Amino acid sequence: MNILVSSCLLGLDCRYCGDNCYSEKIAGLSASYTLIPVCPEQMGGLPTPRATLERSNGKVIDKDGRDYTQAMQKGASEVLKIAILSGCYRAITKSGSPSCGCGTIYDGSFSGRLVEGNGVMTEKLIAAGIEVTDEHHFADIYKAFPD
Repeated sequence: MNILVSSCLLGLDCRYCGDNCYSEKIAGLSASYTLIPVCPEQMGGLPTPRATLERSNGKVIDKDGRDYTQAMQKGASEVLKIAILSGCYRAITKSGSPSCGCGTIYDGSFSGRLVEGNGVMTEKLIAAGIEVTDEHHFADIYKAFPD
């Protein structure tokens, strides 16, 4: 089974600040599954490092109000193409991210406040019927998945 995974969770230095959020537990899933790393921000043409971005009123903005929504939409569309081409029906994403967040995202005030919602890519994947979870909730779900 192929599973999309936010690249930063697999140790790729693609986060906004230029580092990663490597998760040994998620990387360890490679013993049973084929992990497909994706970074919608980079696939949308954004550089690394880049400005901190958050979702606000349906847009993805930086602290100065510059709109990055188009780049995020492009990256999300590219990830969906990869999901379809590789037969991925499940994804593990980075929590809080304006593109990858699943269930909660930062509210657009740049104050660290989380609100209910999903990132741009996560919304697109869910709309396409792909099951998405984040790095905090994947363990219980993956115990139940058949090989």
